[in-house]
Amino acid sequence: MTTPKRTFALFISDLHLQAAHPRTAEAFFAFLAERAVHAERLYLLGDIFEYWAGDDDLAEPFHQQVIQAIRAVSAAGTAVYWLAGNRDFLVGPGFAEAAGLSLLEEPHIVTAGGRRIALVHGDAQCTADLKYMAFRAQVRDRAWQQQFLQLPLAQRKAVIAGLREGSREAQAGKSYEIMDVAPAAVQALFEAADAGVIIHGHTHRPAVHETDGKLRYVLPDWELDVEPRRGGWIALGHDGTLSRHDFS
Repeated sequence: MTTPKRTFALFISDLHLQAAHPRTAEAFFAFLAERAVHAERLYLLGDIFEYWAGDDDLAEPFHQQVIQAIRAVSAAGTAVYWLAGNRDFLVGPGFAEAAGLSLLEEPHIVTAGGRRIALVHGDAQCTADLKYMAFRAQVRDRAWQQQFLQLPLAQRKAVIAGLREGSREAQAGKSYEIMDVAPAAVQALFEAADAGVIIHGHTHRPAVHETDGKLRYVLPDWELDVEPRRGGWIALGHDGTLSRHDFS
């Protein structure tokens, strides 16, 4: 009889992995090797990469490092799941096969210890940001993605670099409230998913919010190449207990 792993599930998001930030990548690799292998499930809830231009970029050396590190966790018996973020929504079946993980649609529901937990990246709930919501609808459209992926890889990377720069400039002029999840969208998600808990990332504002007895856990982003260092994860026990962890 197989002994259950000590943790039911771990949740992380917003690592924004890139070769230019090696300490953040090393922290992720250590997390996988030292913690994720002891969980039954690992959920990657979006923006794991700073950007993903398409599965024809699998051979890039840094991407191979990440893929092999995730695959080692899967090979150790941990089920790994991927939910797209606003920067890596072009991850497809080629990446999933190489990394040994399963792609999810949002919201995805997890149950443990009587808890029903809805998982999302979080950007779809930022409904006050009308310009972003219009952009999101465009780039999540299957026809748009198919057309974009037909461009040469170098051209796609150049387009993405321009979009990232434009996003930074746009965010500088937006208020805290506009860039955060909207209460009405959160309430709608609770109701549609029939869930008592939501776990998401995207906003980079880690916290636990309680409304009418329902809980919303916000994951932190990871950044260990500049000060102050930050990052962390949420753990789910077999009994439904949720706990937040960081590098301190």
